[in-house]
Amino acid sequence: MTTTVNLHEAKTHLSRLVDQAARGQEFVIAKAGRPMVRVVPIESPPAERKLGFLAGQGVITADLKAAFADDIAAMFDGRR
Repeated sequence: MTTTVNLHEAKTHLSRLVDQAARGQEFVIAKAGRPMVRVVPIESPPAERKLGFLAGQGVITADLKAAFADDIAAMFDGRR
């Protein structure tokens, strides 16, 4: 259930209301009984991904450049 507070009450108790919203309790601020804005908590950003976390865990033994040398030459030189 969403709580509705008037603008004057929101200004007076803003800190408390923001703390409640941060804990997940949404509320609506109304002016003269007319809803104006809804205050909701911000979603937490996704965890930052760490690049290179598998560094050194595997070895590639294929020589891809040599294995596909003819195909690469055909793509860039137009010859096969």
